[in-house]
Amino acid sequence: MSERAAPFYCPYCGDEDLRPHEQGHGAWLCGACRRAFTLKYLGLVFADAPADEPATTPTTSAKEGQ
Repeated sequence: MSERAAPFYCPYCGDEDLRPHEQGHGAWLCGACRRAFTLKYLGLVFADAPADEPATTPTTSAKEGQ
């Protein structure tokens, strides 16, 4: 993985005119809306179940509850 992964578009206006900003690592400047923003990689998140399968919850039958 590279040290600087570039975003593809501005999260505010959606334009693709992005440049590194001098405010530090992960800072970007949008040339269209002139907003400066930072990005931070937090890590990987693994779900308990695959996304295409609904999560199941345990159920009890009426006989088991008596």
